[in-house]
Amino acid sequence: MSVQVENLEHNMAKLTVTVEAAAFDKALNQAYNREKNQIMIPGFRRGKAPRKLIESRYGKNVFYEGAGNILISEEYPKAYDESGLAIVSQPELEIVQMETGKDFIFTALVAVKPEVTLGKYMGITVTKIDTSVTDEEVDQEIEAQRTTNARIVEVDREIAEKDTADINFEGFIDGEAFEGGKGENFKLEIGSHSFIDTFEDQLVGKKAGEDVEVNVTFPENYQEKSLAGKPALFKVHINSVSAKEIPALDDDFAGDQGFDSVDEYKADVKANLEKKKEDSAKRTKEDEAIAKIVADSKMDIPEAMIKNQEDSMINEMAQNMAQQGLSMQQYFQFTGTTMEQLREQVKPDATKRIQNSLVLEAIAKAENIEATDDDVKAEIAKMAETYGMKAEDLEKNVSDDDRENLKADLRIQKAVDLIMENAKERKKPVRKAKKDDAKEETTEE
Repeated sequence: MSVQVENLEHNMAKLTVTVEAAAFDKALNQAYNREKNQIMIPGFRRGKAPRKLIESRYGKNVFYEGAGNILISEEYPKAYDESGLAIVSQPELEIVQMETGKDFIFTALVAVKPEVTLGKYMGITVTKIDTSVTDEEVDQEIEAQRTTNARIVEVDREIAEKDTADINFEGFIDGEAFEGGKGENFKLEIGSHSFIDTFEDQLVGKKAGEDVEVNVTFPENYQEKSLAGKPALFKVHINSVSAKEIPALDDDFAGDQGFDSVDEYKADVKANLEKKKEDSAKRTKEDEAIAKIVADSKMDIPEAMIKNQEDSMINEMAQNMAQQGLSMQQYFQFTGTTMEQLREQVKPDATKRIQNSLVLEAIAKAENIEATDDDVKAEIAKMAETYGMKAEDLEKNVSDDDRENLKADLRIQKAVDLIMENAKERKKPVRKAKKDDAKEETTEE
C-alpha cells in the first residue's frame, strides 16, 4: 500500500491510497466467501457454487463492492497513520480504480486540524460576579425543597391550579374519534400546559366523578398535519383529584433533611447556594475569557470538522433521549423539525466547542503545559470518590487510551487555570440616567 497526500484549501486534504492488485484479488475471494450463501445457482446447494460460475452468471464485478469495502476498512486506518496528518473528520471516500488484475485505488477527503494563531491570552479582563446569597434566595430554595418533599394526597373538592387530575379522555373531530386522541388514567397537572389550547383551564372547578366536554382547537403548526388548525371535542371523565401537601418548615422537617434544627438547615442551604453561585460564576468568567481569546485568535476551521462535531452532539442527544424511551424520529415528529434544522441549531455550539478546544490546546502547547502520571492518578482518585469506589479498583479499569484522554483533558484544564490566574476582574458597567433623563452615560459601580 502507498499513500499520496495532497493538501487542499481550508485545511482539507486528499489521501490517494493505492493497494496492490494481489490484495484486491484476495479481497474478492473474501467477499465471495462472505456472500456466496446468499446466492442461488440451479444445480448447486446454497453456498456451494464456484466463484467463477457466479461471476460468469452475474458479471465479473458481482463481488467488487464487497471487496472494495473490505479493502477500504483494512487500508484506510493504515493510510490514516502513514499520512502523518491530524485528521479531524470522517473521510469522504471515492473509489478511483477497481478492476481484477489492477491496483485498487481510492481517495479519502479529510479535514485536518487547523493551526491556531493565538492573540492575547494573558491578562484577559473578565466581569466580576456577585456571589452573595440573600435571605430571599434561601427562602426560595427552601420552598422548592419543601415542594419536592410534598406528599400527593387525594382531595374531595373542585379542581384548582397545580392540582393533578386523573382523567380518561377521548377526542373527536366532526363527531369522529381520531387516532391517538384517547387515554385512560392520565395524570394531568393543571397549569402545566402539557395539553393543547385551554384544555386544562376547562377542568378547573370540576370534581372527581364528573364528565366534562372540553372544546379546543389544535394549533396551526401542530405536528400531526391532519389535526392542525381543527376544532376538537374531548369527552373527559375525571377519576380523581390530587393535590400536593407541603410539609411545614419546622424542626421535624429539618430532621428529615439531616439537621438538628431549622437554623442549622437554613445555614446549610445558604452554604450550598453560595457554592453553586461561586461555581457558576467561575464557569461564566472562564467562558468570557475563552470567548475573548477566541475572538482575538485566527484559525480556519474546515466545514467537515464542524459537521463531525455536529454528528457527535446529535449522537449524544439521541443517546440521552433513548434513555428516556424517545427515538430521534419521535423527537422530530413532536417538535416538527428535521435533521437539517437540528444541524443548523447545533452548528453554532459545535463551532464554539471546536474554537475553544483549538485555542486551549494551542495555549497548552505555547506554555509547555503537561499532565503527569501523578496528575492522572489524582484525577482518578477524585473520580473514584464521586462514584463511591476505591481508587485502586477504578484505576484497574482505566485503559491506556483512557489515560491519554485524561492527560489531554487535564492539559486543557491547566491551560484554563493559567488564563484565569492571570485574568483581571472588572465590575459590570451600569447605566445611570441624567437628571433630565434625556441622555444616559455609562459608569462603573
